[in-house]
Amino acid sequence: MSTNVGMIDRVLRIIVGLALIAWALGWIGPVTGWNWVGWIGIVPLATALFGTCPAYSLLGISTCPAPKR
Repeated sequence: MSTNVGMIDRVLRIIVGLALIAWALGWIGPVTGWNWVGWIGIVPLATALFGTCPAYSLLGISTCPAPKR
């Protein structure tokens, strides 16, 4: 798989992923029966760390700058 996640996109995914996991652990916000949903934060973290997003690949999207020739 080629890299299709740009730097700004990666930073935003890391922030969102960490916030969702913090919510799942009860570090931010109230502890409710829905905190388990925060574990979805693993997905944006993984896509940011690997630099590739399967959904972007399927849709033909890339936020990486165009390669220089």
